[in-house]
Amino acid sequence: MRVQAAKRLRVVIVGGGTAGWMVASGLSKLLPADAYDLTLIESDEIGTVGVGEATLPHIKLFNDRLGIDEAEFMRATGATIKLGIEFVGWNQPTDRYIHPFGVFGEPWAGVDFQHHWARARLSGIEAGSLQDYSFAVALCRAGMFDHPAAVDTKSIRSTFSYAYHFDAGLYAEFLRHWATARGVTRVEGRIINVARDGESGHVTRLTLASGGGIEGDFFVDCSGFRSLLVGGAMQVPWCDWSHWLPCDRALAVPSGSVQPLTPYTRATARKAGWTWRIPLQHRIGNGYVFSSRWCGEDEARETLLSALDGPALAEPRLLRFAAGRRVRAWAGNCVAAGLSSGFLEPLESTSIFLIQAAMFDLVGLMPRPGGGIDPRLAAEFNRLFEIHYDRVRDFLVLHYVANSRHGEPLWDHVRSMEMPDSLLHKLDLFREGAAAPDYKLGLFSRDSWLSVFEGQGVMPGAYARLADHLPLPELERRLSDLRGRIRDGLSGMPAHADFIARHCAAPDHSGSRGNAA
Repeated sequence: MRVQAAKRLRVVIVGGGTAGWMVASGLSKLLPADAYDLTLIESDEIGTVGVGEATLPHIKLFNDRLGIDEAEFMRATGATIKLGIEFVGWNQPTDRYIHPFGVFGEPWAGVDFQHHWARARLSGIEAGSLQDYSFAVALCRAGMFDHPAAVDTKSIRSTFSYAYHFDAGLYAEFLRHWATARGVTRVEGRIINVARDGESGHVTRLTLASGGGIEGDFFVDCSGFRSLLVGGAMQVPWCDWSHWLPCDRALAVPSGSVQPLTPYTRATARKAGWTWRIPLQHRIGNGYVFSSRWCGEDEARETLLSALDGPALAEPRLLRFAAGRRVRAWAGNCVAAGLSSGFLEPLESTSIFLIQAAMFDLVGLMPRPGGGIDPRLAAEFNRLFEIHYDRVRDFLVLHYVANSRHGEPLWDHVRSMEMPDSLLHKLDLFREGAAAPDYKLGLFSRDSWLSVFEGQGVMPGAYARLADHLPLPELERRLSDLRGRIRDGLSGMPAHADFIARHCAAPDHSGSRGNAA
């Protein structure tokens, strides 16, 4: 008797760009090839939003899971190393601090480092800033980089991680070639109609302007702000967060390269928002995220252009947006990823992480071929989706509410506004006892919260009493020793520019179009 082959699940990804090709690449690598057919529809007529040049260390995990060679990827995208973000003027106009991709200090006597640091300060010991206890911060300030020590986990050189600055358009192009070479079918076309099943409400067919159509069993909506499937066909409501994150415009422009080639992003607070600076190998990405309530577009353009440290290579490009997310990302047989699921300003470079998180969550919850759409899968995906977005939201809002920029309407407004209860709870815990969030799911790590708390003047008035078990003279000695190990660890490290030249020097991509954060 002949056994009939199992039916393959037809997965259709709507939209290309960074979101579409990250999803396509991840699914093609991690799902069994004999069980799923992957098709991506994109139109060259429809432009993509070029956010995402600055990333978080999770992007290295994504590339490694795909088996992408780091040097090849960096050459193809004009990438540089990112060890953190420098924040300028976010508390007082002259203040600056770094949010590093690495730890502050080390736990002693089973107690997290910030409690020992807080105890030292409150006991009158000269403890300095938390910034003095991060090797990643030291690397940023020295403009150095080499790969973290992988073998000697006790070395100070193993206490940091890294991400990349790259051209988002070139990254999408890189992944397009990677994914199509591994079986993803690309269809060029503009979607003009979405057909749904009259009984289940599931999407069944997409009609293209050319007259053709694509049928599918499961759809991933990467159509950007249009949210063609989840927001449009499935009519999932939008959860608006603009009352907490009032910036609603961004101007972006590339500029010519200058030296030194810094291994970090810079975010500088301005009168009505903040500007970004992202160094790539052959150009710098710049932008101004601002609130139209307190700044006109002409004034914003002047502010942005006057902040450049190299010649502008194009006219500034305007993006309008509202902060928030869909109430659900999975509806029926459709899942949204990227801008179709939500938008948070690129202050902490989270857009690509949120795409990546959606892809990994989807891989773990993907419906089986022939098994239908189990609503429990959708419920779990949506639970994780809410965690990712809500925790990022709280971290971004923290940057605004913890400021002392008096006399500027935007900053006065956000400092006095009612914040999310979840953020207020985190602030209270840190002020009362130096406790910082330590998530198992979602962004951001304990050290990330610590960097912004201290960097923007939120200081603890107490600490975990377990820290008292370490005698004060021993605490003072350990703090001094740690600062010395960080200083000594820089010896022999190459300059960031030298590492790039040796490891992954790229052809000149300065004329490419991607130019946002």
